[in-house]
Formats: sequence, structure tokens, C-alpha cells
Amino acid sequence: MIFSVLAFIALILSICIKDRKKSLCIQALNCFFEMIYNFIISAFTGAILGIINIIRTLTFINKDKIAKLLYLVILFFFEGIIIINCYFSWAGYVSLLPTIGSLIRTYCLWQTDMKLVRISGITTGIFYGLYYIYYKSWFMVLGDSILLLVGAYEVMKNDIKINIKK
Repeated sequence: MIFSVLAFIALILSICIKDRKKSLCIQALNCFFEMIYNFIISAFTGAILGIINIIRTLTFINKDKIAKLLYLVILFFFEGIIIINCYFSWAGYVSLLPTIGSLIRTYCLWQTDMKLVRISGITTGIFYGLYYIYYKSWFMVLGDSILLLVGAYEVMKNDIKINIKK
């Protein structure tokens, strides 16, 4: 239970931070805590994705030190590993949920735009929330529901300009 609480706190904090590198550092912690939690509850697709996501996030932190072409190759590498993981850890269609969530999140974190990081909080909330419903991990469902709401709020606050003329 403690790892699910720590994962939840780190994930919420990561989408509220405006600096990309700091956000990704906190997300790496989230990936670590979520990986441990998923191993504990025997959610192996999610657990292996946690390992992949830690490495992915730490790599993306150092984007400016990596050549552009190599950085593109790295994106395809991580997306491919996520798909291969889904195949080898297949537990039925439920395995598609964290896989799709991780594919979207990987692309969003690969970009430099914090708007996409915030949007990935919404997609992660949806796909991982449904995954944890299947595993009856209600605290993680609650956490991902809150992540979905916080992500939507942060996108509206920071990225959607609503012009209301009086």
C-alpha cells in the first residue's frame, strides 16, 4: 500500500511542476514506486513497464545531450520495447491498457512541450485507472482518477486559453 501512495503522490506532483527536467525526475520516482507496487500485486505487464518507464524517463531527462537522430531512434526503441512487453506479459486484453497508456506517455515525455506532459497525465489516468480496476487496486484507481482530474485542470489552467468576451 505504501508504494501505491508514493506512486500517486509523485505522479500528481509531476504534472503540476512547470519545469520539464524536474517533472521528469519526479516521474522517474513514480515509475519506480509503481513498478514495486505492480510486482507486489502480480500485475506483471505494469511491473515490467515500470522498469522500462524508469529507464525511458531518465533517458528523456538528458534530451539536450543526445543527437536529434539518436533521440528519435530512442523513441522508437522504447515504443518497441513497450509493445514487445505486452506480447510477452500478455494476460488478456487487460494488458493493452497499460501498454496504450505507456505508448502515449512515452511519446508525450519524449517531446519538450510541458503541455504534452500534462496531457499524458489525462491519458495515464484513463488507461492505468482501468487497468487497476481489473486488479481491484482501489487506491490506484482513486489515484488515477485524481490524476485524470488534476491533469485536466492543469491543461485548462496552463494550456487552454479561453477568451470570453463581455
